[in-house]
Amino acid sequence: MVNARGYISSNFTKAFLTIFLPFFLIISLVYLVKISSLTAKIQISFLELLKLYSYSIPDIIFYTLPLSFIAALANVLIKLSTDNELIALYALGLKASKILRGLLILGILFSLLLASISFLGMPLSKQFYKSFKESKKSEAKLNIVPGKLGQKFGDYYIYVKEKKAGKFHNIVIYNRTRKNEEQFFSSKKGELNKKNGATSLLLNDGYGYTYSDTKLQQAKYKTLEVYDSSRKKDFHFEDIIAYWSKAKTDEKMMHRVLFFIFVSLIPLLSVYLVASFTMINPRYQANRSFIVIFLTTLLLYMIASSLEKWGNFTILGITIVATLLLGKWLFKRRVAKYF
Repeated sequence: MVNARGYISSNFTKAFLTIFLPFFLIISLVYLVKISSLTAKIQISFLELLKLYSYSIPDIIFYTLPLSFIAALANVLIKLSTDNELIALYALGLKASKILRGLLILGILFSLLLASISFLGMPLSKQFYKSFKESKKSEAKLNIVPGKLGQKFGDYYIYVKEKKAGKFHNIVIYNRTRKNEEQFFSSKKGELNKKNGATSLLLNDGYGYTYSDTKLQQAKYKTLEVYDSSRKKDFHFEDIIAYWSKAKTDEKMMHRVLFFIFVSLIPLLSVYLVASFTMINPRYQANRSFIVIFLTTLLLYMIASSLEKWGNFTILGITIVATLLLGKWLFKRRVAKYF
């Protein structure tokens, strides 16, 4: 029996890697394209791009692993059936339920892995991802394009006629401080400065005007430093317990917890369902593995999506038990009854 389990596990591993790796690479490309779109807002290097991608790996694994498990399970059992290897094991006195025990153990291990990823890895990776984005936005250099209208520097609108050797020439700055008060600055030249995380624009040789409904003030300056006073978003990092404890009061997060729990259990819940239609006698039953994979995946993910929208923990428990009982009933009726 040990050798039979090892043989089935070996075949499952090969089938799983054959399916999982292409899925992983395809979805990785989607995430890389999404991350690359950030370069329009912030400046990131290639190494920083890979760092952001590494934060997305838990998400990629979580969404590709259940489907890969179902597909690998169906393909292995169909292959063993069509090659008459399962029939040979039955002839040696091994019952179908005993042959399936090794795959049930794999289902439990995969479910534990998914639970760890969803409840430990994904919250941490999402927070690292958001923290990195906020830090890069706060560190990003202001890109002032000469000749372009409507550019902002903090609370100020700025126009630069030209840029030479890293310095701006013929600068105009406008700011509306109150409803009836406005400021206007002009300068022959200026440059960006950054000290201790604060960005400023140093202007040289210019005039400043402040005017309202009743008066106009003018000032001539040799140097004037304008700071970027826009507020930076401070990211608050939460530990795992604090992160998930919000589900007590946040209904959306509570539904997300239900979704994660059910999806994490898909490998275990799918074993009996898939085996009921893929442990066949090839002489009398047709190979319908693709239909089995599609319908099983569709059913389980529809249940998970429904739980995310309308579920609670009572419904979750009933659904898990009902799915297990349905799978065992189908397996007993279609397979264990004969083998």
